[in-house]
Amino acid sequence: MTAPLWTAFDIASATDGEVFGDFAAHGVAFDSREVGPGDLFVALKGEATDGHRFVDGAFAAGAAGAIVSDAVNGPHVRVADTVAALDALGAASRARTNAKIIGVTGSVGKTGTKEALFAAFDRAAPGAAHRSLKSYNNHVGVPLSLARMPADTRYGVFEMGMSAAGELAALTRLVRPHVAVVTTIAPAHSAFFASEEAIADAKGEIFQGLEPGGTAIIPFDSPHRDRLIAAARPYAGRIWTFGRGEGADIRAREAVRGHRGTLIAATLPGAELTFSLAPPGDHWVANAMAVIAAVHAVDGDLAAAGLALADMAGLAGRGRRVTARVRDGDALVIDESYNANPASMAATIALLGEEKAGRRIVVLGDMRELGEKSPVYHAALAQPLAQANVDFALLVGPEMAALANELEGRVDFAHVPDAAAALARIDDLIEAGDAVLIKGSNAIGLARLVEHLGSGAVAAGNKPCSI
Repeated sequence: MTAPLWTAFDIASATDGEVFGDFAAHGVAFDSREVGPGDLFVALKGEATDGHRFVDGAFAAGAAGAIVSDAVNGPHVRVADTVAALDALGAASRARTNAKIIGVTGSVGKTGTKEALFAAFDRAAPGAAHRSLKSYNNHVGVPLSLARMPADTRYGVFEMGMSAAGELAALTRLVRPHVAVVTTIAPAHSAFFASEEAIADAKGEIFQGLEPGGTAIIPFDSPHRDRLIAAARPYAGRIWTFGRGEGADIRAREAVRGHRGTLIAATLPGAELTFSLAPPGDHWVANAMAVIAAVHAVDGDLAAAGLALADMAGLAGRGRRVTARVRDGDALVIDESYNANPASMAATIALLGEEKAGRRIVVLGDMRELGEKSPVYHAALAQPLAQANVDFALLVGPEMAALANELEGRVDFAHVPDAAAALARIDDLIEAGDAVLIKGSNAIGLARLVEHLGSGAVAAGNKPCSI
């Protein structure tokens, strides 16, 4: 049996709590539906629900103990505030590790970059790398991900997100990264920001938590490069840029697309590296440069990183490819159902245009949180759809009305109100030989279409399309 992640007395020491029944936990969860045998259940109190209602269910699922603020049956640590206790547990986990810590943020590409970094470190040090699971990147998910990190971890990779100014500053001071990476800045969450420059400023908060002498990694080709450099300068011991352009510190000098991926020749400070990148697209070339930069910054194994990037597969909701069985044959389904913003929409539509297929079909859901410019951003998708020679577009949600108006006479389309209506049409729409891109904000629920089409499906090869 491996050493426990937390003992009851460790938890009490970290959270200023009181032990009621000794226990040892091997995992941490705040969602009772995710609790497994031996886990610690943190009963969070929020505006919508109270985790104390699910403590009995967590123990029934095998929880070893719980963090609570009310008296409960079963071994537990009682604290004044369970949300503050989770923060404290995350901080204690960070304090006890000697791991190299990498923080990742950005409007686009942060989850894919985080997963690629984990794959690189896990390849070099199997079982000694840790990362945020799913998209646990907010004020609750980040401390949870920290609390789940074993003490003997060698490399930790943490995704950090935000929807308001000041949020990243708090998260990064909890994570205290040795390396802070910003991927792409784009108009995501623009409903909460006055401009894209304001989004860049909020993303630049990640540098405020850098450990002394830490490295800031910034997209060279971004129009916000200089703004991000200025944000990093007071906190970073070293600033590296990555990208395709002349002058980038970590640069893809050559990127040649082939049948099995992209062959990249990269130049780094004091090194050169040639490797294959499995995920297609220029956005993934940029992501790969960010990964290589972060690995190099912590003196990691660049060869192992190159091998990991060659083996990268698509993530569910972020580029996974499945084969749908349709009548007389198969259709390719590209699952981008988890998230959408103008930059990621344009990138994945362009990749669809490169697919060799009988027909190219898109199922596009609303892009949420774009504010008053939402109609402009949605209508602007007409151009990439036309350039990709899309044969048919199924538009889902009220905000897609702007794109529907723009597509009149340009691309065949249908506009439906919600995912349920799209699900009712999808079987009649798709034919054998089609390539189908399904993409929208997660709240639209287009994952239901992917699940339906993928029922009994097999993987369509190791050639993902993630953003």
